[in-house]
Amino acid sequence: MTVEDRVRVSFQRQTVMQTLGMILVEVKEGECIIGFDYAEKLTQQHGFIHAGVIATALDSACGYAAYSMMPEGAAVLSIEFKTNLMRPAKGERFEARARVVKPGRTVHFTEASLFALTDDSEKLVATMTGTLMVVTGREGIQG
Repeated sequence: MTVEDRVRVSFQRQTVMQTLGMILVEVKEGECIIGFDYAEKLTQQHGFIHAGVIATALDSACGYAAYSMMPEGAAVLSIEFKTNLMRPAKGERFEARARVVKPGRTVHFTEASLFALTDDSEKLVATMTGTLMVVTGREGIQG
């Protein structure tokens, strides 16, 4: 199974992504893009995408970027992340773009950015740095 296939199979099991209408746009070794469309059900009281939704997209993008570099049979879990919200999340579509900064045997370090997209512009909304754990040999935890 290719790295992309492993990530896509895992992504399909993550029901929160389906609930939020998020899709796996692109995955390659050390990189991941998760996208979603604006939907009123994802907003806070001012009509902007809720910070929790933003963090969820960025966390999953970081996780799958890291997972794409892990050995077959491993699983991924977030240990820590920090999110910076730079502007209100207003747009037609959104993309969380993540990459691995430093892979390790047991821990991977990642960074990601969320962009608000319209037909004629792309604006940086938020960033995340994340630390992900390589999990092996744990019953009930799979990739």
